[in-house]
Amino acid sequence: MPTTEAERPVLLVAAVALVDVDGRVLIARRPEGKAMAGLWEFPGGKVGAGETPEEALIRELEEELGIDVTENCLAPFTFASHAYDRFHLLMPLYVCRVWEGSVRPLEGQTLKWVRPVRLGDYPMPPADRPLVAMLRDLL
Repeated sequence: MPTTEAERPVLLVAAVALVDVDGRVLIARRPEGKAMAGLWEFPGGKVGAGETPEEALIRELEEELGIDVTENCLAPFTFASHAYDRFHLLMPLYVCRVWEGSVRPLEGQTLKWVRPVRLGDYPMPPADRPLVAMLRDLL
């Protein structure tokens, strides 16, 4: 297990705050059997080799939620940078208000639409927590 920051690989993960017409944000609860199971997070996932963060999000949102998002509907908002024990997470966060299809939990996750002022009520991974205050200020 890496002991210093320099020995930790950087993991690039893209995430999105989907905002519905009522101004609520979608969060997903990580299912049992996954790392950080039970914690709530913003939808998204790892950026694959040769992918841009936007391409990864478009792919992940289709796989996880069954929705179609176009790149021009992904507005870059902020990012998280957090050192976990085994890797350093770099996570750009986008905001998206427009998509096609109905949001459905396709990977066993629980989904919840939450008012921005209530996001802090849900336990989240350490990298996601700082994003909550920024979203509250935006929305």
